[in-house]
Amino acid sequence: MDGPKKLTDRQEAFLDALLGEAQGNVRQAMRIAGYSDATRINEAIAPIKDEIVDRASMMLASNAPKAVLGIIGVLDDPSAMGARNAVAAAREVLDRSGLVKKEQVEVKGPEGGVFILPPKKSEEDGLG
Repeated sequence: MDGPKKLTDRQEAFLDALLGEAQGNVRQAMRIAGYSDATRINEAIAPIKDEIVDRASMMLASNAPKAVLGIIGVLDDPSAMGARNAVAAAREVLDRSGLVKKEQVEVKGPEGGVFILPPKKSEEDGLG
C-alpha cells in the first residue's frame, strides 16, 4: 500500500488557504496559493480531492467538542437568542463527524406477532 500522497507546495498552500483564510472559497484559495486566474478550478481540485475531503473531515472532528459544548450551553440557557439554530448546527457537525444520536427500538408483544401487509395488486390493476 502506498503512503500518503506527496503534495506540491502550491497544493499545500491551497489546502491551508481553503480551510483557513479563504473560508472555503475555492477561487480565493487558488489565488492565495499562487494559481493563475486562468487555471480552471477543476485542475486545482481534481488531483487533491481526497485530501480536501480528509481535511474537511478532520475539521469537523476538531469542532465536535465545540458542538457538544454548544448543545450543553443551550441546556444552561434555553432561551438564548439563536439557541434552536445553535443546536441544529451542532447536531449537523456531530452527525457528520460520526457522533450520531443512538436510537433504540424495542418491540414487545405476544408470541407469534401479526404483520399487516398492503393489499395485493390484482391483474385488473395492471400488475400480475
